[in-house]
Amino acid sequence: MNNERATFNTVHEHDIFGDRDLPSWLTEQQISLACTTYQTSRLMLIGAVPETNRISAFWRIFDRAMGLFCTPERLYLSSKYQLWQLDNVLAAGGQHQGYDRLYIPRIAYTTGDIDIHDIAVDKNNQILFISTLFNCIATLSDRHSCKPLWKPPFISQYINEDRCHLNGLAVDGEARYVTASSQSDVVDGWRDRRKNGGIVIDVASNDIIATGLSMPHSPRWYRDKLWLLNSGRGEFGYVDLETGKFQAIAFCPAYVRGLAFWQNWAIVGLSKPRGGDNTFSGLELDELLVAKDAEARCGMMVIDLTTGAIVHWLRFEGIVTELYDVQVIPGVQKPMALGFQTEEIAQLITLEL
Repeated sequence: MNNERATFNTVHEHDIFGDRDLPSWLTEQQISLACTTYQTSRLMLIGAVPETNRISAFWRIFDRAMGLFCTPERLYLSSKYQLWQLDNVLAAGGQHQGYDRLYIPRIAYTTGDIDIHDIAVDKNNQILFISTLFNCIATLSDRHSCKPLWKPPFISQYINEDRCHLNGLAVDGEARYVTASSQSDVVDGWRDRRKNGGIVIDVASNDIIATGLSMPHSPRWYRDKLWLLNSGRGEFGYVDLETGKFQAIAFCPAYVRGLAFWQNWAIVGLSKPRGGDNTFSGLELDELLVAKDAEARCGMMVIDLTTGAIVHWLRFEGIVTELYDVQVIPGVQKPMALGFQTEEIAQLITLEL
């Protein structure tokens, strides 16, 4: 990892910097990164400017932006009481103000505040998401807040009480694994199990296949492995499905949330623990940071899957201190999106001919 700090961009309240080779890596791989932060209600799009070897950083306001699922032509994004579909309106090879993708919020599903966390799309193009408030996997409904599809076997009913803090969803054609912070069946019971009550559940069998985790997040099925983040210890790794044991391959100096993959790399989202918030305090992460003489940071790290080495990093400073989700957008160099804070969304009109 190249440790030299390079300042790439300042976007209003966001100072963004990282290792000097990150822009060229994004250019070589022909990818962009997207992330959300509910703490300051932002969708952030990170690309590169090859001509200057600088980072392109673009953000828009979506109230309590959380779950995110990206393809080159479409983004799905959850906000406080809606799930948004943003579509690219540029033709292949087209540009708008120097950007090669322009995502516009075209469709919003009003769900109410059901606390949507992870979002995915299955092999039938059905949108799946975790409703943490209702402790379930759900999908969209044309007339209701959502349609529950599955809940953990220890949850006794569909009820708007965050009991086990179900949060993460791994999809391989269909919903395959979920993460939760506990097996509690009482409202807010998961907070008493933050240190080691975390679990992974096999959706098809209802079996709990891993236990003893600390607030696990972001399970992902990639290259025939179940990867996840053991957030309360700042660890990235995978679950050995034969033994049910979590194997950490890298430590990140942060509360980790948001995980995506590209080739032989994982991109992990980093958050600073909230000062004075009991949700994130008192975890083993606090002791591990002290032992490593490190300060928690907000940003992303790119990790080599073979060695566990941190090969690239990006940091946010300023008002953004937490991330929720991270996604890779393949084949996109410099993306942007429209939001609702300016008149541009009213004035930019495109036609399907």
